[in-house]
This record gives sequence, structure tokens and C-alpha cells, in this order.
Amino acid sequence: MEPGPERGCEANPPAGEPVLGRAIRQTPGSLRPHLVRLHAGPDERTGEGGETAGGLRDDGSWRGTGLRERLALAASESIFIGIVRLHRRVTDEPLQAEDVRKVYRGRIGPHVEALRGVSLSIRRGERLSLLGRNGAGKTTFLRIASTLLLPTSGRIHVFGFDVVDEPERVRPLIAVVPQEGKPFFHLTPREQVYCYLRARGIAREIARARTEEALEKMGLLEVADRLSVTLSGGQKQRAMVATVMATEAPLMFLDEPTIGLDPFARRAVWDVLRELTRKGSTVLLTTHYLDEAEALSERLYIVEEGRILFEGTAADAKRQIGGTLRVSIENGGPVRDLFRSFGQTVEEGTALSVITGPERIHEIMDIALRNRLSATVGPVTLEEAFLTIVGRSIDEE
Repeated sequence: MEPGPERGCEANPPAGEPVLGRAIRQTPGSLRPHLVRLHAGPDERTGEGGETAGGLRDDGSWRGTGLRERLALAASESIFIGIVRLHRRVTDEPLQAEDVRKVYRGRIGPHVEALRGVSLSIRRGERLSLLGRNGAGKTTFLRIASTLLLPTSGRIHVFGFDVVDEPERVRPLIAVVPQEGKPFFHLTPREQVYCYLRARGIAREIARARTEEALEKMGLLEVADRLSVTLSGGQKQRAMVATVMATEAPLMFLDEPTIGLDPFARRAVWDVLRELTRKGSTVLLTTHYLDEAEALSERLYIVEEGRILFEGTAADAKRQIGGTLRVSIENGGPVRDLFRSFGQTVEEGTALSVITGPERIHEIMDIALRNRLSATVGPVTLEEAFLTIVGRSIDEE
């Protein structure tokens, strides 16, 4: 089934629209007067002008040296400079944030500082995670970066464009899966994806092909023609993810994209995100799933109470806590303090985990055996690194 114009999906320019018309329509507003002047036709009053209105011959040379020609040349130079500047800007880093702060000012209650000086950057083609507990400030940052919320102070640039001063430049370069987003209830998943792509100006044939590909990868082909209102919560979430992934936007923001999905659907999302970054897209996602952050992210930022506490890889986070191995001892009893001398410790109920290097393992195990304590050895997990860096569990409210 192909959504047709009757569903309001088509946004094609009029048939036979000249190339110049499309160029003018797609040119930034501030440059349009110059572009129109350069390509002006003959003067209606005198019948003169034509190609000399811009002073440009078909072979690229300039005609005449009069005032009108010199003005046209100056206009053309301003266009060229503007295009060069635009090119330079869109080749910048996908995202740079500098000292971003956000304070929610309540009418009655106290002010809430959601972000307290967040600075970060993303490299082109990178998958990066904001990892933190619920309420840490992850969603607030994404809403500001996607032009949906104004910061109290600080700056975020997306491909060189300021999200506050130039939102109209930022929005065509991004696509967003919001945390509480839902598909249009009166559209099917197939219509949802296709119409969104057409609204972004993607050609009909490309939109059709991307729609089918996204639906297949998200496991939605069997329900592709059912109204979204009849879908389960997980199917609706997959439809939202499919819609954004199909855009292949240069920068994608995904706020808890796998929440509510089963393990198979979660891994399908991971696979598609990896493929998109291989094609050149950049992905910033928020998550409180430690396994997701570790499996998917090339780098991660740990966020707590609106601050960045850590930046680096999952392996860096583990190394930061002082070791690569964990020894878990059940009920350390009278020798508990002795175990603490071997390195960083994490207490979980009656159990004590010691983070240490391989050179100390035999000493710890020897003490455990002499005191008839149960002990197990394993690699340090990202959860333990998070506990050490933040000071509490990621699931703790």
C-alpha cells in the first residue's frame, strides 16, 4: 500500500518547476534577493538587460563594466562567500555544547537546576550515550539540543549552527525520537514513516524504499497497514524509531529509544544504529540501561544531577575505579576491613566486592579460604563503575 496525495503526504513542487525556481526556494532567505537579481530577465520597461542583468555569460565570463554589472558582480561574490561560509559551518562537529545550564523556575516551589554547566562534543559518525539515572538531566539536554527548549545559559552548536539563534538551520539536520513520543494514531506505520520522509523533502521513490527497509528492520511489516491506535506499546515505540531511522539524518537524537522493547527488538535497534553510523550519521542517545550503553556506545558521558561526572569509553570507566577484576565475598565478617585494604570496595547487602588487579587476587582468595568465606572472581562491570563514579545505583530514585 502506498500512501497517496489523498492522505496529505505529497509535497512535490509544481510539475515542470524550473531549476532556478527550486534553487531560489532552497536558498537561505537573506541570499534570495541577490540570486534573483543575478538571474533577472530583461527589464520590462526598456526590454534591456537579460543575461547582462547579472553580467554573466553562458561561458562564465562577465559582460560589461557598467555600474549595473559591477553591482551584479558584487552580489555574486556575496553569494559565493555565503555559500563558502555555509559549507564551512556544516562541516563542523555534529554537536558542541559549552557550559549549558537550565533552571526551571517554579511559581511556588523552589527552582530546579536540571543542567549545571554541561559541556560535551560529538565526533562525526560516532555513537555516544548520555548515561544516568531518571531525573539526571539527560532529556533536558536533548530537548535543548533539538531546539525544543531554551537553555538558561550556555551554547549548543549543531554542525556550527546555534540551536537558539538558528533553529531553522538546525532542524533539517536532525531527527528526534522523544522519550514519550507516539505515532499518529490515525496513520498506519507505513503511512507514518512515508509521510514523515516526504514532509522532509525526500523524493517519492527514495521515501518508499526507505519506508519498507525501516519497517522490515524494525519487524513491523506484519502490522504495517494497521492503524497505530491498535498497536501495542512496543510496536508503537518501534514505529517511532523506524520513522526517525529512515530519515538517515546527519545527527539523530534518541531519548531512551529501547524503553518498553523486548530483548530481540532492542538488539534490532542496536544493529540499525550501528549501520546508520557506518553510513555517516551521528547518534546521540540517552539511556539508563548499562548493557545498552556498553554494547552500543563508542563513548559515553555519565550524568548525575545535571553535571557530567565522567567522559570516555566503558573500558575507561572501569579502569578509573582502580582495577579490572572483581572479587565478591559473601559476608566478610571480622576480616571485612582487611579486604578493604586491597582496593576499591562496593557493598551490596551482606556481600562485599573488591575491585583490584590480577596481581592481588591470590592474596584475597587466600584470606577468604582461611576464613571459610565464599568468594567469586569476575571482570569489573559497568554497573560497578557507575556505582563508584556516581555513588549510587542507576536504578535508585
